[in-house]
Amino acid sequence: MVERKKPSAIPVSPLAPTPQVSISDDNSRVIATLPTGDRVEVLLYGATVISWKSASGKENLFLSDKAYLDGSKPVRGGIPVVFPLFGAPTAGHETAKLSQHGFARSSRWEYLGKSSSESSSLPGNGGDASVKLDFGLSEGIIDSKARSAWNHQFGLTYSITLSTGELYTSLAVSNTESSAWDFQVLFHTYLKIDDISKVSVTGLEETAYLDKVVAGGPKESSATKKAITFEQETDRVYTKSDKTIIVLESDEPRFEVKRDALGDVVVWNPWSEKAKGMADFGPADGWKSMVCVEAGSVGQWMTLEGGDTWEGGQRIKAL
Repeated sequence: MVERKKPSAIPVSPLAPTPQVSISDDNSRVIATLPTGDRVEVLLYGATVISWKSASGKENLFLSDKAYLDGSKPVRGGIPVVFPLFGAPTAGHETAKLSQHGFARSSRWEYLGKSSSESSSLPGNGGDASVKLDFGLSEGIIDSKARSAWNHQFGLTYSITLSTGELYTSLAVSNTESSAWDFQVLFHTYLKIDDISKVSVTGLEETAYLDKVVAGGPKESSATKKAITFEQETDRVYTKSDKTIIVLESDEPRFEVKRDALGDVVVWNPWSEKAKGMADFGPADGWKSMVCVEAGSVGQWMTLEGGDTWEGGQRIKAL
């Protein structure tokens, strides 16, 4: 009688860890964490990213300790979304009745769900490489005041993708009516640094800009041919630039910012006096530990034809 050998057991690899996504008990925030420890937290009010931490636990975004997180006012810090206008309204324009920076940052968005990228599940691999969170906003869910001030049909899909050491934010703007309308868009990113006096920003040396704090009012200025440094209040709108931006601290790269279809960059630090005048800015010396590098399209109006969609984004790498 021939003895049959039993087949060997097939080894089962342990399941690779995957990103974890949760919603806060009060249904106000969405939190995503990678197996590496990278973490992002998004407030549904404004779809505002209020925290982005690297695997080490280091916070990459500045958030005022006086910021309103209860949905009563736009958030001071993180990454507020600016749409459909940047800055104060322009008299005579279709956005003239809107509040500064528009309604996207002061509306509650819908959480549309998550998706994650697949990577090797071999032992030693970190599992899924990234997780994407999607949020939506349309004319049907903004408040009546905003709807009456800007009476257009639209759809916004805001995607926030967290990967190891990187955060990618993209906005798709759809015109869902038959006639065209104008808009501007910007990611009002507050980057967290240690000492503004040791910070420099490169990548905009060859770009002309609008200086909004120069004596005599906003003034067009030619390219400086040198890195941006900070010794006083700074508020500049750089236009028509596609170069990678590097934020350095003590001459060491801290952040890298790449942009898709966003040709303008706002660089801002309020300095001490202006910070004192903002009721929601804190601590008092918080201006020393932040710099805004804001990717957008704000130098002029973009016109979106009926039925069309525009999309742009920024990729920030923590170095």
